[in-house]
Amino acid sequence: MEYIKERLSLRFFLFVGLALLLIKIPIIGDYFRMINTVIHESGHAFLALFGGNVESISLFMNADGVTHGTQSIWIIDFMTCAAGYLISSLMAYVSFWLIKKKKHTLFIDILLGLIVINFILWVRNPYGLFWLSSFGILFLAMLIKGGQKVIHNLVLLIAAVILVESVSTSYDIFIISLIQPHAAGDATNLSQLTAFIPAQGWGIFFFAQSLFFFLLGFKKGLYSIGKVDLQPSYQLEGTKDYY
Repeated sequence: MEYIKERLSLRFFLFVGLALLLIKIPIIGDYFRMINTVIHESGHAFLALFGGNVESISLFMNADGVTHGTQSIWIIDFMTCAAGYLISSLMAYVSFWLIKKKKHTLFIDILLGLIVINFILWVRNPYGLFWLSSFGILFLAMLIKGGQKVIHNLVLLIAAVILVESVSTSYDIFIISLIQPHAAGDATNLSQLTAFIPAQGWGIFFFAQSLFFFLLGFKKGLYSIGKVDLQPSYQLEGTKDYY
């Protein structure tokens, strides 16, 4: 029991609970879930750049997203398909690692950097541009005008949303791969690239890796969150779709 208490805090449960409630609110929930979608689609896009080309990223009101890119050699297509859920889970782990190390500013810089890169280079559909600009402005305004406690809580809430979404979306694709293996997004794409592994196998893999990163964070004590000191303000050849 002491082992668990040393690695989990009431504050962690509080913010995970808030994240779970927040993402269930109609419209507002999807708006905040989009944070994880941007990370997911950015993972596809960054890997695609190693051998192909990213044409655009579309972000939708229901928090879904799709990356449109040209096909490349097999290994790049494989890595691009696999990257979305892996990068999302890795980012959830890194988010809490940064908070644990009191590197809140770096965490903020990473999120704002992703928003700017997507706005300038990839996202072109109206809702996607609206989300990137509105979230970026609101986020930045709160960081500039907000006090120490506001910034701390905002960073922790966003990290909790990313964690919850990284696990829940991986679970969703796992279930979809079992029920509709031909309509399971990245799991289906990977099954087409690796004929010997069906979509169900990739669905299991995606869910398993999300649990791996979650448990790794637990083992490292990243979810034992106490009060921290922060600065009171922030200083300023065919095409394939990856889901």
